[in-house]
Amino acid sequence: MSYARPPLPPFTAETAARKVRLAEDAWNSRDPQLVSLGYSVDSMWRNRAEFINGRPAIVEFLGRKWARELDYRLIKELWAFTENRIAVRFAYEWHDDAGNWFRSYGNENWEFGDDGLMRRRLACINDLPIAEADRRYFWPPGPRVANHPGLSELGL
Repeated sequence: MSYARPPLPPFTAETAARKVRLAEDAWNSRDPQLVSLGYSVDSMWRNRAEFINGRPAIVEFLGRKWARELDYRLIKELWAFTENRIAVRFAYEWHDDAGNWFRSYGNENWEFGDDGLMRRRLACINDLPIAEADRRYFWPPGPRVANHPGLSELGL
């Protein structure tokens, strides 16, 4: 069964920014099944050096990711867009099971089908160890609260 996932291409500055925020909110849920619904059934990813194809593989990947990246909190920001493509920059904070904190920085290139589902995601990510005192993301688990600053406001 196919369904549409608004906003749909072709994107405007407003709809591209909305698409980015919806993706951020989904990822901050840390629910692999929920996140996977934003991607086409045959979506293709490159995440760092890992290649992932299809929703079942996305769910499996995200389950592994969030089992390792604890207290994950993400901020995405629109970088550029065209008719059916969006480029974002992002940073997320997390810690491992030994209590070591990290801020991971990256860029993603997204390509969408006419139904608004992402059919391609290409991600480059770098991890920076940080002291717990250097954390900047303090909202409760789930979507970023409306008054929490974004990446530009945080100087990231």
